[in-house]
Amino acid sequence: MVLDNDCLFCKIIKGEVPSYKLLETDHSYAFLDIFPVSKGHSLIIPKYHGEKLHDIPDEYLADVMPVAKKIAIATGATDYNILQNNGKIAHQHVFHVHFHVIPKPSASDDAGLVIGWPAKDANKADLQKILDEITSRL
Repeated sequence: MVLDNDCLFCKIIKGEVPSYKLLETDHSYAFLDIFPVSKGHSLIIPKYHGEKLHDIPDEYLADVMPVAKKIAIATGATDYNILQNNGKIAHQHVFHVHFHVIPKPSASDDAGLVIGWPAKDANKADLQKILDEITSRL
């Protein structure tokens, strides 16, 4: 476990800042979001300080998704979003990797996450170029 003394989420893990803890494992800590988008909105954080997903060791990440699954089931929601943002312009506000479990109780925009996804048609040549760029780095 690697933590940062100045990080809010690390302080929650260490018990220095109170939280509404739902579940804790050797590698993860889950708690209710204090600014919820919907009832049951929860956060799962790895017990390893890293700002972005690529900063977190795989063994911590391997623990996060089963915890997110348990929390999602426990909310009782049949529909929900799992959200994880990396970096300021991607809407990350606390710079410790965290995953949101956000129940979506209805189709309305009154509760849960509201997404305006600006999907566009892609041409095959562009997709092939992007595929080649990414796979060359894997």
